[in-house]
Amino acid sequence: MYKGKSIGVVVTAYDEDAFVGRVIETVPAFVDRIYVVDDASPDDCWDVIERVAARINEGESAEPERAVADGGDGRRVVPIRHDENRGYGGAVKTGYERAVDDGIDVVAVMNGDGQMDPAILDRIVDPVVDGEADYAKGNRLLTPEDRASMSTFRFVGNAMLTGLSKFATGYWTMSDPQNGYTAISREAIDELDLESITDNYGFLNHVLTHLNVNEFRVVDVPMTAVYGDETSSIGYPSFVKFVSLLLLRSFLWRLKTRYVVRTFHPAVVFYGAGTAGLLGGALGLVGSLARRVRGVESFTPAVASFVAFLVGTVALGVAIWLDAEENAHLEVTRYEHDAADERTSERPAGQFEEPAPQSVD
Repeated sequence: MYKGKSIGVVVTAYDEDAFVGRVIETVPAFVDRIYVVDDASPDDCWDVIERVAARINEGESAEPERAVADGGDGRRVVPIRHDENRGYGGAVKTGYERAVDDGIDVVAVMNGDGQMDPAILDRIVDPVVDGEADYAKGNRLLTPEDRASMSTFRFVGNAMLTGLSKFATGYWTMSDPQNGYTAISREAIDELDLESITDNYGFLNHVLTHLNVNEFRVVDVPMTAVYGDETSSIGYPSFVKFVSLLLLRSFLWRLKTRYVVRTFHPAVVFYGAGTAGLLGGALGLVGSLARRVRGVESFTPAVASFVAFLVGTVALGVAIWLDAEENAHLEVTRYEHDAADERTSERPAGQFEEPAPQSVD
C-alpha cells in the first residue's frame, strides 16, 4: 500500500530478455502487484519473467495482506503471456484488466526495456494517489536537461507528434505524448472503452483522446530521457503514417462526441471555417500562381484566395482558443522536478540502482 492506496504496475515486454528481469526486481517495495505481460516474444523473455517471478513470489511468501487488500491470489509478481502478438497497447490493456479485476486503486505502466527509472515511480503515481489527476504521464521535453540525451531526430519527431496530439486530445498544455511512463486510476480504467482503443503503438495518443472525451484530468510529470543498448521494434515510416491517421480520426471523433452529440460548442464551427478557409485559400493561391506563370491575369483571384486564407487562419486560432478554454480544467500543471531527485541520465538503461526505501502506510 502507498498512502492508503493499492498500487499495481504493468510491465510490458517484447524481445526484452536482457532487461525485463532487472526491471521487475527494481520495482519499489510499495507496489502491491506487478503484472508482467509478455506480448508473445520470440526470445527468452518468458523464461526470464517466470524465473524472476518465482524467486520474488517465493521470497516474499505470497504475503497474505496483499490477497486481503486487493482480492488477488497473494502473488506480488503475476506473469501473463499472450498467445499471439497484440502490440504495445494490447499488452497494457491486458495488465489494466487484470489490475481492475484484483481491485488495484492506481495502475502504473513501465516498459520492460529499462528506460523508466523505478526510483521516480512515486512521482508518477502521486498525482493520481493524491486525487489531483486521473492520469499521470512522464514528460521528457520540459527542460533542456531532461531531453539532453534525446537525439535531434527523436526530438523533432516527438515535437511534431506533440503538436498533432494537442489537436486530437484537447490537452493543449500536454507534451511528449509518446511517453509510456504513466499511472491511471481504477475509476478511469472502468470508464474507458478499452476495446475501442488501438492495440498498436498509437495507444498512448489514443488513450489520451478517450480520457478527454470522458473528461478525466491529466498531468505531465517531468522526467529525464534516457536511452541505452535496447533496440526498438518500431518501423518509423509506418509508425508515423499510422499514428498521423489515428490522430486525425481521434480529433474528428472528439469534436463530434463532445461538441456536437453531447452539447453544441462553437469551437466546432470555427474549426470547420478555419479548415475550409485554409484549404480553399491555399488551393486558390496555388491556382493563381499557376495562371500567373502561364501569363493569365490572376490578381483578383489571388487577393480573394489570400483573404480566405487569412480568415481561415483567424478562425482556426479562435477554435484553438475556445477548445483550450473548454479543456483547461482537465489539465493539472503543478508538478516540477524535486532538487533531490536523481536524474536517470546518470545511469544507462537497464542499470538502475535499487530504489531508495519508500515511506508507505
